[in-house]
Amino acid sequence: MSVLVETTLGDLVIDLFIKERPRCSLNFIKLCKKKYYNLCQFHSIEQNYVAQTGDPTGTGTGGESIYSDLYGEQGRYFEREDLPKMRHTRLGVVSFVNNGDNMLGSQFFVTLGENLDYLDEQHTIFGQVTEGIETLEKLNEQLTNSDHKPFRDIRISHTIVLDDPFDEDDRIKYPSRSPSPTYEMLIKTDQIALDEKDDEDEGKTAEEIAEEIRNREMAEQAQILEMVGDLKDADEVPPENVLFVCKLNPVTTDEDLEIIFSRFGKINNCEIIRDRRTGDSLQYSFIEFDNAKSCENAYFKMDNVLIDDRRIHVDFSQSVSQNFKYKPKSKGEEKKQQSTQKQYKNEENDRKKRRSPSPKYRRRRSPSPKRSKRKDERDYDRNRERKRSRSPNRQHSSSSRRNRSRSREYRRNDRR
Repeated sequence: MSVLVETTLGDLVIDLFIKERPRCSLNFIKLCKKKYYNLCQFHSIEQNYVAQTGDPTGTGTGGESIYSDLYGEQGRYFEREDLPKMRHTRLGVVSFVNNGDNMLGSQFFVTLGENLDYLDEQHTIFGQVTEGIETLEKLNEQLTNSDHKPFRDIRISHTIVLDDPFDEDDRIKYPSRSPSPTYEMLIKTDQIALDEKDDEDEGKTAEEIAEEIRNREMAEQAQILEMVGDLKDADEVPPENVLFVCKLNPVTTDEDLEIIFSRFGKINNCEIIRDRRTGDSLQYSFIEFDNAKSCENAYFKMDNVLIDDRRIHVDFSQSVSQNFKYKPKSKGEEKKQQSTQKQYKNEENDRKKRRSPSPKYRRRRSPSPKRSKRKDERDYDRNRERKRSRSPNRQHSSSSRRNRSRSREYRRNDRR
């Protein structure tokens, strides 16, 4: 008796040992007919060892046998079958996982190596993979993390019972269709999706890879501009009927440019971009045509054309600011702008006139005669005050000398 197990890596045909393991075979066949294994994940894969599945929760701790439908909660697990003895010595041996105390449920594994006879006393063999060896090889090549969980999301997609020798029981309810994948299964998984490639650049040329990188960077920059408010929407594209003209002569006016380009079709707006304060031409402009066809004709015929002794350059506009329709200026607005520009120029000229020379070019002025005379007078008074403070001592010394000289004279006269 055989069961076809379809996985996301390929198909497996399992032959069941009905006579040797009747209870295990009944459990497996009825669970397959009940679609219990559909969308179950291979939650543990160890290279050259085993690939384990059969747990709807994908954790390795869930699952229940078909006997729970027959006997309720007490039939969640059933006792393993030991006789006759079978050994895990071949590739593709299918066994039920021992959940403890020799009790079996719905989880099973397939051997990916040979001579694994140390599993004989723990788990129960009930089948053998007869077709799909290449699928087992693919399972054996999967990369896993430290917990042996594969990085790729590998699941059982469908099970088909080719022959069921067991009688049907009304207590087992079979669904009318296979279960649908849940949101968590499709979106909230941290594994590589079924339709994803290990290498995204596989089969692509260097030009295609460079183009994808360039498009990705442009998308990232558009999202940044949307976040800072420069764009309304990251998916916003420039208009197809606006032409960008640059390398203009500063003397070229809006009217001149509109007359030259109007031969290709109706022009809705033509404006040379100017400095807000000075009003000087920034030597580029945007020309909005009535339709994209006229814009395309102007692009092909006006590039590198000589206008006012300048070779202009023409390209399609890459600016989305033109999506915000601008209104033509009225005469009052033009006069106001001209007066503002004139006032700005006058203020600039006044600033230049008031600007003082740099300190390093300033001459050091010599002191005036009045200031020098006053300083001399202050010095003279200061010296005079000093003399006065010392004059009493000097007077006393001079008077004593005078007295001495007089006394000497008196003595001389007396002698005479």
